[in-house]
Amino acid sequence: MYIPRAVTLVAATATSVPLHSLTITKTPNGFTNSARGWNSFGIQANAATDPAFVFNQTSVEQQCDVLVSAGLVNLGYSYCSLDSGWSVGGNGDANGRIIADSSLFNMPDLASHLHDEGLQLGVYVVPGGFLADVNKTILGTDITIGSVCSGNNGLDRCNWQYGEDGVQQWHDSVVALFAEWGVDFIKLDFITPGSPDNGVSLPQNESQAVVNYHNAIVNSGRQMRLDISWKLARDPSDFSIWEGNADSFRTDQDINNAGADSDSFTAWATVQRAIDNYRQYIVLHTSQDETLSIYPDMDNLYVGNSAPEDGVTNDERFTIMNHWLGAGSNLILGNDLTQLDDTGKAILTNSAAHSVADFAAQYPMRPRNPGTGAGDAQQLQAWIGGPDNTGKVVVLLANYGPDEGQGGFNTTLSGVQNVTATWQDLGISGSFAIQEVWEGQDLGVSTQQLSASLDEGQSLLVVMNPAN
Repeated sequence: MYIPRAVTLVAATATSVPLHSLTITKTPNGFTNSARGWNSFGIQANAATDPAFVFNQTSVEQQCDVLVSAGLVNLGYSYCSLDSGWSVGGNGDANGRIIADSSLFNMPDLASHLHDEGLQLGVYVVPGGFLADVNKTILGTDITIGSVCSGNNGLDRCNWQYGEDGVQQWHDSVVALFAEWGVDFIKLDFITPGSPDNGVSLPQNESQAVVNYHNAIVNSGRQMRLDISWKLARDPSDFSIWEGNADSFRTDQDINNAGADSDSFTAWATVQRAIDNYRQYIVLHTSQDETLSIYPDMDNLYVGNSAPEDGVTNDERFTIMNHWLGAGSNLILGNDLTQLDDTGKAILTNSAAHSVADFAAQYPMRPRNPGTGAGDAQQLQAWIGGPDNTGKVVVLLANYGPDEGQGGFNTTLSGVQNVTATWQDLGISGSFAIQEVWEGQDLGVSTQQLSASLDEGQSLLVVMNPAN
């Protein structure tokens, strides 16, 4: 693990904007932390990363068994989440309910396998009823799907007429079936406003799908997480719907590369974009004291395989993890878990680092520009989470390297740079005992600032406790 070669604690002066309280409380479906686990989409979308992978129950169990054998389940990595392709794509059962492709998955059997290991099952859904099912009757009613669902959303599905009798009952019937199988997590994709055009004809507003799925989860009597995507609108009216019904929401588009020939999962330019999109989201909640009730989902985490396969350097892998941890983001791995390298294992099994995620589950970090304390995009950036009621804070310093086109900061500083955050920049005061997270290095006590020499793509993550 890289430790910045020059860490100094010296006096400085600056002016700063106030640091308001920002916390996350229990989510609508009763969770007090973000989801951790594995999702199949990365390998599905980047087939060359694991040519032997076949999207079926055997391969998924092989991947998720590693969460147990590698000890990741002990750090909360419990979700084994199936992405698109697990279900029949063109029709439902006799009542139009979503059903598994039985040639690939036996859902009760898969759920039982996972639950026996202390893991949990996740599934992927999109809005709408099947076009092929418009003449079928919604379970427990005499209402046909076609009488309350019309048009074509581009996904072989009709658009629900939300609020009409039968629509909630259909969602209830689907989630009740999921509950019978033992599902613990639902990823609801293609939600609008948001979900940039992907060649489909989505309605401009599918927000009520989130409400209906949340209600269905409550009505099922089984606790399930609801994760919604992708790159959702952040305006107050739409955000209030996400926050009132979902447990996490995507802050950016897909972070992975795509295509059968892609032999790397992501790229640093895309990571820069993902970090800036989290920044754009969280600064909307920093102008006054605020308590949120939803977790950010910065998309799948690609830090577990070799640097060429992840598509970023080893330093950048740690920096990715630092940002996902500090944001309180979902930690859903997209890697080939059967091929974790030593660096990946070091990143994913460090308990001190994951204690930062536990802290951020209540105190997510927000940006504080060195020199001003503002929240703009910058190549040399500082972040702070907390303080909690003891005065503890988490601080992250980063050098993102030259903007590769999507970072939002538009500067091209090269090589090693000094990144300094004064207490005034961070909005705190007093003496702090500072400990680097990954190696546990004691960085001493400071009353004024933290400074580190960081090369491109490097970062420094510290925990700071008030010093007596």
